[in-house]
Amino acid sequence: MDPENQPEIVRQALVYIQQGWDIAQSWLLSPAAWSQFAILVVAYLLAILITRRLRPLATNILTPPADQEHVLAQTRRFALLFVPLMLPLLAYALTGIGESVTRSLFGSGAVIAFGKRVFLFLAVRILVRDILKDPFLRLLGRYVLLPAAALYTLGLLHLAAARLEATIIPLGNMSFDLLWLLKGVVAGAVIFWLGRWWNDQSASYIQAQEEMRPATRQLAAKAAEIAIFGVAFLILMNLLGISLTSIAVLGGAVGVGLGFGLQKIAANFISGVILLLEGQATVGDYVELDGGEAGTIVKSTARAMILETFDGRWIVVPNEDFITTRVVNYSDAGSANRYEAPFSVSYDVDINRVPDIVERAVATHPDVLTQPEPPDCELRAFGDSGVEFAVEFWVNGLDDGKNKYTSDVLFLIWNALKAEGIEIPFPQRVVHHKGLPPVLSAAGDAE
Repeated sequence: MDPENQPEIVRQALVYIQQGWDIAQSWLLSPAAWSQFAILVVAYLLAILITRRLRPLATNILTPPADQEHVLAQTRRFALLFVPLMLPLLAYALTGIGESVTRSLFGSGAVIAFGKRVFLFLAVRILVRDILKDPFLRLLGRYVLLPAAALYTLGLLHLAAARLEATIIPLGNMSFDLLWLLKGVVAGAVIFWLGRWWNDQSASYIQAQEEMRPATRQLAAKAAEIAIFGVAFLILMNLLGISLTSIAVLGGAVGVGLGFGLQKIAANFISGVILLLEGQATVGDYVELDGGEAGTIVKSTARAMILETFDGRWIVVPNEDFITTRVVNYSDAGSANRYEAPFSVSYDVDINRVPDIVERAVATHPDVLTQPEPPDCELRAFGDSGVEFAVEFWVNGLDDGKNKYTSDVLFLIWNALKAEGIEIPFPQRVVHHKGLPPVLSAAGDAE
């Protein structure tokens, strides 16, 4: 096979194969190379012995009690994920020491340097396979980090980097190379992944501060989130060498263009901040809006409130609706709700006994309050079928969902009245018969 007649990529591959064969021959025939290989094996065996002793100790130190959820415990659990890297990284460090010794003695260390890079590749492989759980980071590690580590191990990383740097992508009046783009993607993924992890920890810590009002906790969590990702963005811009002045000019131009189209989003965001500051509607409250939407607030976002109804449906209500429309909050802190249960008794009953009997029965319910008022039975009307009453009672909570206050109270009323022999009437109609019409009466007489 004549190399001159082959495509460029084949000729380049043959050149690399020839170079690799020459290096392998030089290593196989060199006593210094065999000495380096022996040091490499010793360093690896020593790393195994040290890891067997240190790994259980590190696992015990980094494993917090199962019931601890504070920031330090979460940090220890995060560090525990990286314990599997102990063996390859320790072998890498010991091999580095051996490389320094061989270069001082023999003036060369190519074999042991290659072995050191192999240990680093093994560490990267464990990181991608066993440690990274985030889908995006796993994808990034599999298709970017692992290939880069393999190229570094083979000593081809600088050639690949030079080829990527030489590939220029024009974008209008701007241009950038593929290496810069790849660095930006990798750095951005790592920085924002760390930012998201730290945001989760800070949010958990803030939500655990029970002495703070719920609205204040949410506002603090949102402020921490904005600060963390703002710092992450600034760090990424600094790493990529992008001037913030150009970003400001571009942002101003884009802001003017999008301002009219994003008015609602901006209004909802500002309304969300106002709601957090005032605390008039927060997570856990049961609210009802003018539009008929009603439910318990289960989540508050920068754009909307998520309401969950008693039948399990979720309603997304823009924050602006909580500011510009009338909102009834049934769960304001420290407040109770009043309900009433209607009933009726027969006209044959001494109605003067009814209020005392019913009030005493309703007061036995464990959730019925005596403040601001105890149960109050009132005469409402003289109906068609009986005397109509209603008992008013106060409870902390809503008479729906898991709470069936009115149903429980009606059961108590029924049982109390039955025990006293008081009849609860059913609908009745009285028909008065005044005789047959004249035509029918005459026909009857004829027969």
